[in-house]
Amino acid sequence: MNNINKKFLFIVGSQHLYGEEALAQVRSNAEKITSELNKFSLPYPIEFKGLATTPDEITKLMKEVNYDDSVAGVITWMHTFSPAKMWIRGTQLLQKPLLHLATQFNESIPWESIDMDFMNLNQAAHGDREYGYINARLDKRNKIIVGYWDDVEVKTDIAAWMDVAVAYEEGFKIKVARFGDNMRNVAVTDGDKVEAQIQFGWYVDYYGIGDLVEVVKEVSEEEINSVFSEYEELYEFEYGDYDKETWEKHVKVQAAYEIALKKFLAKGGYTAFSTNFEDLHGMDQLPGLAVQRLMAEGYGFAGEGDWKTAALDRFLKIMSHNQQTGFMEDYTYELARGREAILQSHMLEVDPTLAANKPRLVVSPLSIGDKADPARLVFDGVEGEGVAVSIADFGTHFKVLVNSISAFTPEEAAPNLPVARVMWKVNPGFKQGVHSWIENGGGHHTVASLALTVDQILDWTNMLDVETVLID
Repeated sequence: MNNINKKFLFIVGSQHLYGEEALAQVRSNAEKITSELNKFSLPYPIEFKGLATTPDEITKLMKEVNYDDSVAGVITWMHTFSPAKMWIRGTQLLQKPLLHLATQFNESIPWESIDMDFMNLNQAAHGDREYGYINARLDKRNKIIVGYWDDVEVKTDIAAWMDVAVAYEEGFKIKVARFGDNMRNVAVTDGDKVEAQIQFGWYVDYYGIGDLVEVVKEVSEEEINSVFSEYEELYEFEYGDYDKETWEKHVKVQAAYEIALKKFLAKGGYTAFSTNFEDLHGMDQLPGLAVQRLMAEGYGFAGEGDWKTAALDRFLKIMSHNQQTGFMEDYTYELARGREAILQSHMLEVDPTLAANKPRLVVSPLSIGDKADPARLVFDGVEGEGVAVSIADFGTHFKVLVNSISAFTPEEAAPNLPVARVMWKVNPGFKQGVHSWIENGGGHHTVASLALTVDQILDWTNMLDVETVLID
């Protein structure tokens, strides 16, 4: 689920005005920067594609980028003054994310040796304005990173943008399998699936739960026992009031679901899915542990048929490399003055990538769904700064809501709570944050990530030109 092989092309703008010797130096400098950047811990490699010095060269390069599936985006640098009329057609055709790196080869001005040859060769300050003007006029919605190319902050910013660009490209491949429809009478989980495919690239298919049940029936006892042995290595078994045999029987139902779900999704090329506790005909339990295990592998998920959040979950897992990122639901408030926070959880399906401790494997009754007691992983959430992201369908358009959050691991025990819990405080403050979220139509389902930043989410929504509400 995380094996994504992508690269980025580095294209350097110049012109023939200063002669071949100058262009040779530009090429040498560009190759040096490419080599040094690749020594940094970038998530994806950079390949120096060449110099762009004529309109035909630029247009040809951008066409090649569009049709090369291994390329996730383009990084451009205006080493010298590159007249931007040359870039218009190529930039118009470019369909991949674009980063304008506003830098120069030398960190400081060499006052003792600087002459007009140096000035003509090192004109990034000149070229950036010309190139930036055209990108702005074309409404290219590109990223701009400013600073010395060998500075750690600049390289870190490039790495963060790379993750967004790869997710943007991979997002158009996301396929969601809906097992059952939306939870009845719930508004926020519904939406226009055609428009979602147009706007975000997310492809959504419906399946009756019976389609999954048929695959569950084919799972062998040997397969179940193999998965169960993994549980023994990874989790703390908590038998509670159940005898061992009964407890294991309930857990192995989830193992069968996990195996069946994985087979079903793999066969159809699905990387995200949703379930609904109101659509469980033929199922013994609501999938809980099974869903958690698949989320830990990188599948996107959301409950109650919420396909939008399931797709968003998969998307942000791509962007975050599936680190500390998962489906979440607002449950209840802590309103004590000075301690205001929100308890995040779900009936069963809280993502283990957010676990602060070794999960306990628990079997417990579920008060809704009218099925047998399901197994699930119980843990406390990690602490850290991050984002909660939600997508709302307003009929005429989609709206992305982004709230910066501060997650913390709760100190108080919750011995009677048989589900995982994540606690966070919202910015800029509890009353303002909650009020703004509600006022702008934010739903109760989100994807939370402590591995991503607000800027990364905004870079993505800027690429898509989708309405975004930032609560920060």
